[in-house]
Amino acid sequence: MAPTIAVGDTIPDGKLMYLDEKDQLQSLSLHSIGSGKKMVLFAVPGAFTPGCSLKHVPGFIEKAEEIKSKGVSEILLLSVNDAYVMKAWERTYPENKHIKFLADGSAAYTRALGLELDAMDAGAGVRARRFALLADDLKIQVANIEEGGDVTAISSADEILKAL
Repeated sequence: MAPTIAVGDTIPDGKLMYLDEKDQLQSLSLHSIGSGKKMVLFAVPGAFTPGCSLKHVPGFIEKAEEIKSKGVSEILLLSVNDAYVMKAWERTYPENKHIKFLADGSAAYTRALGLELDAMDAGAGVRARRFALLADDLKIQVANIEEGGDVTAISSADEILKAL
């Protein structure tokens, strides 16, 4: 399925969930956090999966300060998991200081982006395709979208840095 989100589009608003430092469930509006700012939203098909945990997320953690030094206010990680799973996964990266781990438990926001991945055959249901978006004042500047759930350099932190 072809993605529906593209460069030049306004990123859709949506509420994503997370657990705060006191493990209280919170929601975050992408429009409220990204209005007037640069933000990176990247997604992985699933928390704790090998490609996501060993390749994709560590690259963003390692490059987060460099990305932020280029004027990015927020680096957001999205996965179709619940907020409790995302918090548990976040805790496996004690070196993370800049990335917010956000849950799209029902895949509603992923569907609004048109970036869902059918992982039914793998027993995982609907997931997010692997991608990295750069938005400036809610306008998509870069849309690096992987085919399926593959891990290639397309959606990497290095590619976002090149675009900045």
